[in-house]
Amino acid sequence: MDDTINRVDRPQYGILAILMIGAFISFLNNTLLNIALPSIMIDLEVDTATVQWVTTGYMLVNGILIPTTAFLIQKYSVRRLFLVAMGLFTIGTIVAGSAHIFPVLLAGRMLQASGSAIMMPLLMNVMLISFPVEKRGAAMGIFGLILMFAPAIGPTLSGWIVEHYDWRMLFHFITPIAFVILLVGFFLLKDKKDKVNIRLDMLSLMLSSVGFGGLLYGFSSAGSRGWGSPHVYVTIIIGVISLVTFILRQSKLDIPMLNFNVYKYPMFSLASAITMVLNMAMFSGFLLLPIYIQTIRGISPMSAGLMLLPGAVLNALMSPVTGRLFDKYGGRILAVIGLTVITVTTYMFGNLTFETGVVYIVILHSVRMLGMSMVMMPVSTNGLNQLPRSLYPHGTAMNNTLNQVSAAIGTALLITIMSIRETAAAQRLTEEAMINVTGQPTEAALAEMQQQIMLKAMLEGINFTFIISAILMGVSLILALFLKRATPADEPNEKKSKPVVPKLAKNN
Repeated sequence: MDDTINRVDRPQYGILAILMIGAFISFLNNTLLNIALPSIMIDLEVDTATVQWVTTGYMLVNGILIPTTAFLIQKYSVRRLFLVAMGLFTIGTIVAGSAHIFPVLLAGRMLQASGSAIMMPLLMNVMLISFPVEKRGAAMGIFGLILMFAPAIGPTLSGWIVEHYDWRMLFHFITPIAFVILLVGFFLLKDKKDKVNIRLDMLSLMLSSVGFGGLLYGFSSAGSRGWGSPHVYVTIIIGVISLVTFILRQSKLDIPMLNFNVYKYPMFSLASAITMVLNMAMFSGFLLLPIYIQTIRGISPMSAGLMLLPGAVLNALMSPVTGRLFDKYGGRILAVIGLTVITVTTYMFGNLTFETGVVYIVILHSVRMLGMSMVMMPVSTNGLNQLPRSLYPHGTAMNNTLNQVSAAIGTALLITIMSIRETAAAQRLTEEAMINVTGQPTEAALAEMQQQIMLKAMLEGINFTFIISAILMGVSLILALFLKRATPADEPNEKKSKPVVPKLAKNN
């Protein structure tokens, strides 16, 4: 089969399987670590602000490297990129699993992130060039199953491992799987790449790193440091200035590192807007529900993970189904139905009480996640479908970068909204309690009253934040009404290299 043909008659399912398994373990490893953070704090003797860097640092490396993947995919073969990405991830896993001081653990996590940052856009680009438009929904549905199943089982699996073994086992059991996938890719993945005479613009790389890195760090720090901290507003300002300069520079380069011309295509632009708003709002469930379940209701982390598991599994299993529905009916009807479900269920979560039933929470969360499965992948795929082939690497890189940035912004905004509402509620409830107090209460009574006030204030903050999230979901719903089924646009006039479809070794 010619490696540079414009249409693929028979997708290379073997290489897709290799790439998907590699992507799966990188996603899984990221979700495994959150529940282990308290154990890591005790074992390595670090505080909360320090231990958070294992997740913040991972996110920053992703945010810095993902914008470069468009250049890397154009410059290097799939085989080379996969081996480098999987190699970095495997080395990082080994380093992190052997860590006995925090800097070594952080170094291992950043090595993992550097591999994971390449893996996701690489897989998406291979899928786009491997399937015609009319079959991409089903293909992306399978990809969504892999993408969603890892975070679905991650927290529960992590809770079981940490409960029975040392936290390093989270890395040790991943290491042999990563090594096997690396070996399989080395022997089976064969693809040719014509020499591409492009160079990475170092100023663009620096501006991109400072721009996206500054935004991610600033918004991620806002929840813990507060918006008045120089760590927050200075890094956000520097990030915005660098990012604006980066965008202006890309428009002047003959071969940009990240081509913002993808936003000349209306369906891609609309898909980006919908997914960014949705990303900002969807973290209400991931962030607020665990706080409500564990802090207010006093349910254990393991039980909390089990309560959220059905929704996550349903979301993963529905991905292939919604993919096929997308191929048949297009993205608009799925997005409108899905966003309606998400908006209604998110609003219903804004009415939680101290007595809300566990079964009710599980069912409502599951229905909400069902709605999620109908939106994210169909909307993103519809947007990518309108791009010409030469812009696929830039479209996938742009999507993955904006997902990171919007998630960080959304989390910071939600934490801020919740904190402001909680503080105001605590002050109001305290004043009301003082008015109703008769006589001189004991210290124990005052402490109990204060605890009840804080819990009520937190609950009010959570409910209010869910309502704000529902409003944001409603904005996405309005945008989804303008979706149209996209077809590939013509290639730009300037000469572009043709896409390369990877192949398995012939002797396989």
